[in-house]
Amino acid sequence: MRITEIRVHGVADKGPETILDRPIVARVAGDDNAGFYRPRPGYGAPADRDGVTLEAYRWSRLTGGTATRTFSLVLLLPFMLSNIAVWMLPVTGGGRAARALCRLLAATMTAMYVLSTVGVSLDLIAWQCAAYPRCLEGRREISWLGGVPPGQRLALLAVLPIIAIVLIWRLGARTWQLPEDSDHAPGVGADRLDAPAFWDTRSLLRRLRSVHVAVALGTLDVTLLLALAPHDATVPGWLLLAANVALLAGAVVLLCRPAIERRGEQDQLSSRTIRWAAVALTALTLAYALVPRPPWAAEGMLPGYGMLVAGLFAGQVALLAMLGLVVVVQRRSLPRPFFLLAGLGAPVLITVAIGLGVAYSSGLTYGLAEYLDRGSSPTPARPLPPGAPPLSPPIAYRWVTLGFSLAVLLVVVTAVLVPRIRRDRRRREAEELVRRDYPEASRAAPERVRAVRDAIVRARLTDRLGPLLATAYVALALLTLAAAGLSVIGPGPGALALRLGGEPLARPVIFVTDLGALLIGLFATVLAVMGLVAYRSGAIRLVGVLWELATFWPRAAHPLAPPCYVERAVPELTRRIGQLTADGNAVVLSGQSHGSVLAAVTILQLPDHCQRRVALLTYGTPLGNRYRRIFPAYVNDEMLREVGGRLAWRWINLWRYTDAVGGPVFVPLADGPDDPAARVDRRVRDPKGLLIPPTDTVPPPVQGHRFTPDDDFHDAIRELVGRLERTDG
Repeated sequence: MRITEIRVHGVADKGPETILDRPIVARVAGDDNAGFYRPRPGYGAPADRDGVTLEAYRWSRLTGGTATRTFSLVLLLPFMLSNIAVWMLPVTGGGRAARALCRLLAATMTAMYVLSTVGVSLDLIAWQCAAYPRCLEGRREISWLGGVPPGQRLALLAVLPIIAIVLIWRLGARTWQLPEDSDHAPGVGADRLDAPAFWDTRSLLRRLRSVHVAVALGTLDVTLLLALAPHDATVPGWLLLAANVALLAGAVVLLCRPAIERRGEQDQLSSRTIRWAAVALTALTLAYALVPRPPWAAEGMLPGYGMLVAGLFAGQVALLAMLGLVVVVQRRSLPRPFFLLAGLGAPVLITVAIGLGVAYSSGLTYGLAEYLDRGSSPTPARPLPPGAPPLSPPIAYRWVTLGFSLAVLLVVVTAVLVPRIRRDRRRREAEELVRRDYPEASRAAPERVRAVRDAIVRARLTDRLGPLLATAYVALALLTLAAAGLSVIGPGPGALALRLGGEPLARPVIFVTDLGALLIGLFATVLAVMGLVAYRSGAIRLVGVLWELATFWPRAAHPLAPPCYVERAVPELTRRIGQLTADGNAVVLSGQSHGSVLAAVTILQLPDHCQRRVALLTYGTPLGNRYRRIFPAYVNDEMLREVGGRLAWRWINLWRYTDAVGGPVFVPLADGPDDPAARVDRRVRDPKGLLIPPTDTVPPPVQGHRFTPDDDFHDAIRELVGRLERTDG
C-alpha cells in the first residue's frame, strides 16, 4: 500500500522547503496562495526513510504574503477581534441574545471607524482648521477651504469618509472560497465543525455587509445633520435627521433578529433595501449640505460630533455589560473546573477590539491635530498663543488617552509581577520534572539543568494567567466605565483636575494625558509599520501569528473583517485527500501547531470512505490546552473524541513540557487506561539529553514549540503507517 504524508505547517512558516526538509520543491497542486508541494525529482529523496511519500500543504499566503494585504489586516484588526468573539461564547450557536449583542458591538466598531474619519476630515479640517487663517497658512492642499462656506466645506470633505466606507466595503467583499468548494446553496454557516456548511457563510456575509454599510453611511449622515439641522432650523433638515436615525434603528433591529442567520429571500431583500436606502439618504444629505446659506461662522468643535463619540463610547460599555451578564449565565453550562477565559473570552476580546479601535481613532485625531495646530494644543493649564487655532479632539478621546496611560502602567506592572509570583515554588516543581526525566542530571552542569528548568517554567506561565487576566480585565472595565461616564458628562480630565485641585493637580493629569496621546500615536504607527514589513521580516513574525489565528474562524459577526482562510484550506485539503485515497493511497495527515487544528477540522469534513484510509499526527497542538479553553462551544471533549472515533483512533499527539503553546489533547481528561483517548497523547523529552552526545560538540538544544522531524516524529509516523496497513489488510 502506498502511503503519502501530508505535512500542514503552523503559523509563521518558513516555506515548503523547510516543511519537507528538502532543498528544492515543486508545486503539484494548488496555486501561489495555497498549494501542495513535493520534493522535485532529482533534488532530494521524494520519500522519507520508511518509504512514505512526502508532501507539504502551504496555506500561509492566504493570510499574508504581500505588504498591501498584511497592511489591510492591520487596519481591520479591531474588526477581526470583534468577529472572533462570537465564536468564544460558551454554548453552540452562542444563544440568540449573546449573538445579537456581539453583532451590535461589531456594528459599533464600524461606526467608530467612520467617526474617526469624520473627526479628521469634517471636524479638524473642514470645521476647525478652515476657520483659522493661521491653520491654513502655507498649506496649499487645504488653504482653498478658507473661502468656502461651512456647509459646503462639510459636504466636500465628506467625500473622504465615503471613500473610507467604500474601501472597507470592497475589502469585506473578498473571499478565499472557490465556487467549486460548495455544491450546496450559499449558506449562513452551521453550529458544528463537521457540518459541510460550517465554513460557508456567503449569504450571511452579504446581509451583514449591507447592514454595516447602512450603519456606516447613517453615522456619516447623522454627524453632518447634527451640525446643519440645528443651525438651519428648517423642516427638511430635521426630516433628514429623523430619517437617518430611523435608518440606524432599522439596522439595529435587523442585527438583533435571529432570521439574519437563516436562509430566506425576505431577509436578503431587507438588508439590500436598507443599504440602498442609506445610499439614497447620503445623497440627499450631501445635497442638503451644499445648499447656499447665509454667512455662518464656524467656532469650536463640529456641533454634535463630541456628543456622538461619547454616546457611542457609552453605548459600547452598556452593550459590553449586557454581554458579560449573558455570558456569565451561559457559563454555568460549561463542565467544571472552568479553564482560562472559558466562556468569558467574548467580552474580553471585544473590549480589546474597542480599545484598539479607540487607539486608532484617537491616535489619528491627535496626530493630525498636533500637525495642524503646529504644536499649540490647548489645555486648561496651558493657554494658546495669540491667533493659534484651538483644535480640540472630542473629550472622550482625552479620557481614553488617560486610560491608555493607566493601562500601559497596568500591563508593565503585570509583566513584571507575573513571573515572580510563586517563582521559587514553580522552579522547584520544574526542577523535579527535569531530574525525573534525565537520570544524568546529577552529572550535568548546574547551568544546563537551570536552563531546562527555566524553559519549563516559562512554558507553564501561560496556564497561570487566569486570575491575573480576570483581575486586569475587571480593572480595565471599571476604568472604561468611568471614562465613558465622564466623557458623557462633559469635562475633560485636565478641566476636571483643575476644578478639583487647581494647577497642582491639573499639571500631572495633563502630562499623563499628553503621554497617553503620544503612546497611542506611537502604538498605531508601530502597528502600521509592522503590518507593512511583517510579511517579509522574521524578526516580527508575531504579527503574522496574530493574523493567522484571527482569520481562522468564519465571518459571522463583523462582515468587514478579512476573509477566513479556512473556507479555502479545509475544502482544498479534503479534495486532495480524496484524490490520493481514490488513487489507492493511504494518507498520514501531520499537523504542526495551528496546522494541527486545520488537520483536525479537515478530518471532520472527510467522507467515510476517505476516513478509513487516513491517520492523524499532531505535534505542538493548541487543541487541548488553548482552543478547548477559549472556544469551549466548538472545540471540546465531544468534538475531539469525534475526530478520534472517525479515524478509529489512528491518532498520535506529541507534546513537550517546554512548549508554551502546544500540549496534550486529552490528558488528564481521558477516562482511565482503557479509554482509547488515553493512548493519543505522548510526551517527548525536550531536550533529548542534558549532556553532550559522543557524536556532537554541543548539548541538544531546547526546542520548545519548534518541531523538526526527529526520531520521535518518525517513530510516530511508522506506527501510524502500521495501523493503516492493518486496517487495509
